Amino acid sequence: MIKRKLKDIERMVKGNGLDEKGESFWIEGVSIDTRSIKTNQLYIPIKGERFNGHDFIEEAIKKGAAAALWSKDEPTKTKDFPLIFVDDTLLAIQELARQYRKELPVKVIGITGSNGKTSTKDILASILKTKYKTHKTLGNLNNHLGVPLTLLQMKEDAEVAVIEMGMSALGEIETLSNIALPDIGVITNSTNVHINTLGSVENILKAKLEIVSGLKEDGLLVYLGDSLPLHKGVEGLNLTQRKETFGTKLNNDYAVEFTSLNKKGICFELKKPVCRNFFLSMFGKNQVYNGAAAIAVARYLNVPYNLIEKGLSMVDSTGMRNELIHSAGFDILNDVYKSNPISLRAALETIYSFKGYNKKIVVLGDMIGTGENEVGIHEKIGEDIRSDEIDYVFTIGKLAEHIAVKAKIRLGDNKVFSFNKKKDLLKNLKEVINKDTIILVKGSRGLHLEEVVDNLKDFTPIIS
Repeated sequence: MIKRKLKDIERMVKGNGLDEKGESFWIEGVSIDTRSIKTNQLYIPIKGERFNGHDFIEEAIKKGAAAALWSKDEPTKTKDFPLIFVDDTLLAIQELARQYRKELPVKVIGITGSNGKTSTKDILASILKTKYKTHKTLGNLNNHLGVPLTLLQMKEDAEVAVIEMGMSALGEIETLSNIALPDIGVITNSTNVHINTLGSVENILKAKLEIVSGLKEDGLLVYLGDSLPLHKGVEGLNLTQRKETFGTKLNNDYAVEFTSLNKKGICFELKKPVCRNFFLSMFGKNQVYNGAAAIAVARYLNVPYNLIEKGLSMVDSTGMRNELIHSAGFDILNDVYKSNPISLRAALETIYSFKGYNKKIVVLGDMIGTGENEVGIHEKIGEDIRSDEIDYVFTIGKLAEHIAVKAKIRLGDNKVFSFNKKKDLLKNLKEVINKDTIILVKGSRGLHLEEVVDNLKDFTPIIS
């Protein structure tokens, strides 16, 4: 984590206000939350929609904060405590992270995309740590605050940093890219996931391409070559940086093919630039794309194939994404972090691929943010659910009800059920679970379907 004298912090954020005594103080790390702040950290109060961090300065002091950044337009609420005055604390933490990144000889990989960002981050970090001291985004800290915090948590001896970049509006990836200044940029894909906020697939693509804004002049851009719109978009930028593509088509620089799946992960073949088989300890056919992107970056950073193989086999995945949980006689495929048409179809393909189960059940929640045609999109999912692979469909939410309506056409009324309350869903779901059942649980973040998963973990079916 960042460790600096306050006079250096003042310089880095272009602030003022320290006296000679304060300039000599040291900080070790930063915090924006007084609930978790640690001794000697720099407190950075952020103004939000509901709270103003400046109101909690006394709590930060009580918990051992060494100093604080302070917005010039906020009244000073404490005496004899080092404050560095800045125009805007949000811009200041972003600038502090940018300057800290510039001071370290670390290779930064920035990853964005509509789907697969977090999985690609986890896979790549697992590979890179076999050779380098590796830092990565924790959890889902991928926004205007998460990226600066991730960079400021980085140890000074880190050799590579894998930084996830999310967005909900145009201009956000550009900001994050100019903070992280990536040596390598990765675009996993560009789909209509953010259609509600960005309005068009063209704007979504434009937003993803913003990652090149801060890309080093001698850097590398890695992107999904299977996507014609993305390929055209990249070519239209006339970049001077090196470009490499990945995907399942053989015209990519890194071409892969899914081969099989088991209860530990997937197997796939790298067909280009060399032929080699790999095992990836994650689930879903779609993970071959994320694996290919990670391999492309790893090879650029001179990681040998034997270490790539080792890293792929021991990925430490971020929670609630394609997580296979072994419960009391049955399994749960926990994929509740988010849901959109692309990721839901991928999850369904995953459960179709599993063999050796007596029963397969899907629990599906609303896909929030799917645009004006949200009803039709949910109906299409229901129409396409395979009755030869799925025994029961349970839905929760008003939009997911449209999945159920269409799924009944293939599966029948006695195999498809809709609910608005989790307790009702769970009561009925538990009646059909028996030995060697697998249950996919997937829905948008706002539904909190991890509550369903947690309840199922404690359930023991009656085995007759």
